[in-house]
Amino acid sequence: MLKLSIQLNQEMRSVNMKKSRQIIQLILLVSFLIPFSHVSAETVSEVIPGGQSVGVKLHTTGVIVVGFSPVQTDDGKVSTAEQAGVKTGDIILQLNGEKIENMNAFIQEMKKLEESKKPVELLLKRKEHIFPLSINPIYDVKDEAYRLGLFIRDATAGIGTLTFYHPDTKKYGALGHIIMDHQTKKPIDIYNGKIVTSDITSINKGKNGTPGEKKARFSMDDDSLGTISINSDYGIFGKLNNESILKNHNDPIPVAKSNEVKEGKAKILTVVEDDEVKSFDIEIISSVPSKNPETKGMVIKITDPELLKKTGGIVQGMSGSPIIQDGKLVGAVTHVFLNDPTSGYGVHVEWMLNEAGLQIESDEELNKAS
Repeated sequence: MLKLSIQLNQEMRSVNMKKSRQIIQLILLVSFLIPFSHVSAETVSEVIPGGQSVGVKLHTTGVIVVGFSPVQTDDGKVSTAEQAGVKTGDIILQLNGEKIENMNAFIQEMKKLEESKKPVELLLKRKEHIFPLSINPIYDVKDEAYRLGLFIRDATAGIGTLTFYHPDTKKYGALGHIIMDHQTKKPIDIYNGKIVTSDITSINKGKNGTPGEKKARFSMDDDSLGTISINSDYGIFGKLNNESILKNHNDPIPVAKSNEVKEGKAKILTVVEDDEVKSFDIEIISSVPSKNPETKGMVIKITDPELLKKTGGIVQGMSGSPIIQDGKLVGAVTHVFLNDPTSGYGVHVEWMLNEAGLQIESDEELNKAS
C-alpha cells in the first residue's frame, strides 16, 4: 500500500489537477469493484429444498448498452458512440464524472448537455476492464437535443425456480446458471435485485429444436421475497426475507456432495400450474464427481408421464428445480438439450452451496456432531 501511494504521488506531479482527479476516481472505482476474498463458509448438513416459481428482477451496475440508435442530422444518421468505440454489452459507470446508477441518472446528466457541445466523458466497464472514453454528442434535429446514439437499459426481469433455502443464515440459491442479457447475450453485471412470488399461467411444450417455456404472472411492484446479491455461473444468490413462499414446504433434508450422486432414479420439485410445487420422476443418466466446481456435472432425463404430457420435458423457467435422490438434495436442473427436450443438464448442489457461502459438512464433522 505504501509503495502504491508513493508511485501515485509521483504520477500526480507530472499531470494537471484534472487528470489527477480522474486517476484517483478511477482507482477508487476499481478498488470498489474488485471483490474481497471469500470468508470462511458456514458449514451445513441440511437445507430446505425449493421448487417454487419466482419472479426475478436485476438492476445492473450502471446502465448497459444494448444497441445503437443513430441520430438524425442534416448529413444523415450517425451514432457517435459507436464511432468512438462503444460496444454492445458495455456498462456506463460514469458520465462527466457523475456516477450513473440507473436510466434516470443517465437522462438527467444528458439534459445538462443541451447548451453544450463539449465532449462527453464516459467511464465504461467491458468485461473486467474499466476505461474512460470521450464522445462528441451530436444534435438530433428531430428531437432538438444532443444525443450519443445509444440504446441503454438498467434492469431485466424473468422467471426461475428456487433451489434451496438455509433458514439459519437466510441464504437461498436459485436457477443454477447465470442470467444473461437477452439482447447482448452477455452475463448481467448486477448492482442489486429482488425475487417475488410468481404463478404459472400456462406452458408452451418443448419440441425437438425448440425449447418450451413456462408463462408466469408476477409483478415487480409486489413485496420482495428476498434480495439478489450474486449472479454467477451457478445461479442467483441472496437472502430470503419473507418465508411465506415456502408455505408447507419447510422440512429440511440432507445435502449430498458431488461424489455421492449416482446414476439412477431421482425426482425433481417444480411448479407447472399456479404455485403448487409437485414432485416428478427423472433419471440421472450420468454424474461427474469433480473435485472442482462444474456447471454441467449431471445429465438428467425426465421420465414422469404427467410432466412429459404437460411440458414435453425440460422447459425455460424450470431452471433451478431441485433434484432429489435417496432423500438428499443433490443438484438443480439447468439446461435443456435442444434436440431432445426430455433431457438436459444439472448442476451439483455442492457448487451452488459454495457460491452462496455455504459448505457441506465433512464426514468427520458429522461424526463429531452425532
